[in-house]
Amino acid sequence: MLEKLALLEEKYNEIETALAAPDLYEDPAAATRLLKEQKELTPIIDAYRAYRAAETNAADAREMLEAGGLDAEMRELAQEEINEARETMERLEQELKILLLPTDPNDDKNVIMEIRGGAGGEEAALFAHSLYRMYSMYAESQKWKIEVVNANETELGGIKEISFMIAGSGAYSRLKFESGVHRVQRVPDTESGGRIHTSTVTVAVLPEAEEVEVELNMSDVDVDTFRASGAGGQHVNKTESAIRLTHRPTGIVVECQDERSQHKNKDRAIKILRSKLYEIQMREQTSQIAAERKSQVGTGDRSERIRTYNYPQGRVTDHRIGLTLYKLEQFLNGDLDEMIDAIITADQAEKLRASEENA
Repeated sequence: MLEKLALLEEKYNEIETALAAPDLYEDPAAATRLLKEQKELTPIIDAYRAYRAAETNAADAREMLEAGGLDAEMRELAQEEINEARETMERLEQELKILLLPTDPNDDKNVIMEIRGGAGGEEAALFAHSLYRMYSMYAESQKWKIEVVNANETELGGIKEISFMIAGSGAYSRLKFESGVHRVQRVPDTESGGRIHTSTVTVAVLPEAEEVEVELNMSDVDVDTFRASGAGGQHVNKTESAIRLTHRPTGIVVECQDERSQHKNKDRAIKILRSKLYEIQMREQTSQIAAERKSQVGTGDRSERIRTYNYPQGRVTDHRIGLTLYKLEQFLNGDLDEMIDAIITADQAEKLRASEENA
């Protein structure tokens, strides 16, 4: 590992030299690429240099001890220095192992999220609305931008299905583990007997795909226009600005009706269709790995029940990592970081264990 880190430091120094060249910005694409590489390497190099500094401190203190001539107090101080340096090196070694794990190339991408009511009828639709509100509040706390693409609302304020885009740094890295079935247990307002009902909502999280990443032949796509509509007259307009795309080879259908402009709706629908095709492409690439090793924390399996929201007990439980938080209200108000951090840590631990087994 240390040999690899030394090579990475050489590369980092070369990047810094290149970035200092006066003519660098005559080639904006090259400058952008170098800045991105520098950003990715910086936490690794910082940890590596801190590791080497601790290693040097330990060696210096050990040399003082071995040289002799120290009084009891100085010997004790030198030993403390060695112990502290060793603890620092052990901590940094673990950090470096995690930092050197292969990164997800989609982590910095914007995301497209889809929420659909599942089993439970109107109660599922109402909870789908609660989840949309939760993710919207979380996006706001992260200073991300959120835009609704398509929404199918119910007359009671629920959502049968909604598609929306979240744009911001690291959006996919934080939200990618939200894909799956979310289960809610609560007493519906319409339940006179006070019985707890169980309903489900499906969440899908797709990284926004670039044009170069997936081939989309528009001759394979049927384009239909229709008038936007919504529950109670919402989103209604008199022109056929809404767009429906049907990708014949896969059967994927995408609708977009949030914008008044037909062209804007079409552009957004194409983005979503491209991302759905990219998701299929990713699943095919990872299916063999998934068959060989079932990861503790999955991404993208929409049939997997990942989380339960229990209203009577005020708790939310993530079944993949066995974590229960007794702060349901705060969680539904967008306070997701504790859960997301725990899931990311569990995923890193699983990948680290796998890499050590294969080493």
